[in-house]
Amino acid sequence: MGIRFLKQNELPTDASSHEFVGEQHAGVGACVIFVDVAPGEGPRLHRHPYVEILIVVEGTATFDDGQSKREVKAGEMAVVEAGQPHGFANSGAGRLRQID
Repeated sequence: MGIRFLKQNELPTDASSHEFVGEQHAGVGACVIFVDVAPGEGPRLHRHPYVEILIVVEGTATFDDGQSKREVKAGEMAVVEAGQPHGFANSGAGRLRQID
């Protein structure tokens, strides 16, 4: 079938996200991460071998590229080039929900 249907709550999870890793789902060449973190939480600086698009759905995140920081609010997004160090933290008072 050319279309796959998945439920977010059926995806592998850790404390802060549900992750669709394409290679683990019949070799699909894409990844989607549903992020849901408490204030002050978020991943430290890391990098990927692929471009990552981060869409803030709810809350406020402060993105860090190792040299500068920028606040991104609901309705905004960040595009991270392959190999670019990046991290973010929930800098708001409520939950941060984003889709990467």
